[in-house]
Amino acid sequence: MDRSADAETAFIASGRRVLQLEASAVALMAETLDGSFARAVTMMLSIDGRIIVSGMGKSGHIARKMAATFASTGTPALFVHPAEASHGDMGMITRHDLVLLLSNSGETPELADLIAYTRRIGIPMIGIASNAGSTLIRKADHGIVLPAAAEACPNGLAPTTSTTLTLALGDALAVAMMEQRSFTPENFREFHPGGKLGALVSSVADLMHGRDELPLVGPDAPMSEALLEISSRGFGVAGVVDGGGALIGVITDGDLRRNMADLMTRSAAQVMTPGPKTVRPDLLASEALARMNRDKITTLFVVDAGDRVPQGILHIHDCLRAGLG
Repeated sequence: MDRSADAETAFIASGRRVLQLEASAVALMAETLDGSFARAVTMMLSIDGRIIVSGMGKSGHIARKMAATFASTGTPALFVHPAEASHGDMGMITRHDLVLLLSNSGETPELADLIAYTRRIGIPMIGIASNAGSTLIRKADHGIVLPAAAEACPNGLAPTTSTTLTLALGDALAVAMMEQRSFTPENFREFHPGGKLGALVSSVADLMHGRDELPLVGPDAPMSEALLEISSRGFGVAGVVDGGGALIGVITDGDLRRNMADLMTRSAAQVMTPGPKTVRPDLLASEALARMNRDKITTLFVVDAGDRVPQGILHIHDCLRAGLG
């Protein structure tokens, strides 16, 4: 085996050791999670203001991510840098807020001013640290102590396992509050309008073409009129509506082929497929796409559940352009 192969083997072994060590630590935290976690969630749900998350160094990076996760899942949150807090940003924290402080040792000196401020003003404070006897845990209204687990760093110095545990704990707190608040995909969409996440939680109403673009004909319309409607609108289909505007059928490419022999002598009602598949405007677009793939169709009319009057039309290409599929 050459030296490059030896190095590759060593790299893989090192990576696996780190991942297995950190995975074991997270599993240990899951097993030992107790009432302190539940009390923290209860405190965070009880406030009228925001969760102010802070930490220094690597804990600060985790705190930023934690605040972002809270905010995007229905819990107003903000990261405040402890050094900036000591130079004016303390004014961002109100009596309606809760302060969540992160420190592996629980003795981070840069957090001292934040701790003192919350104690002086009476702002609720939760501490997360690895040392149950640390200043942070002792001064906090409530503390969560991380389980004892070795850092993945071979020297036991660089924050590795400890930051992974704190990050995972933040996710657990966020999800627990989401579930308590019954946070829905529709709520999620309000906070994630862009990118892949935005596409995944888009509704049919977000992507559909509106009423002014609908290809519609009456049941007595001659097929010459229906063909003109199909070709001019560009969706490859035409909906057939009754006198009240309710959708009663759809004319597709397959219907045209089945009636090709005497197509131009027939009416829309004679050619259409009755009772077509439809979707509601509030349905997730991803689910509508799944239905189109399952039923091997490319277009769905959008109707309200009650009157079946078409509100719009969704083409499979609309979903693909939005980043679905």
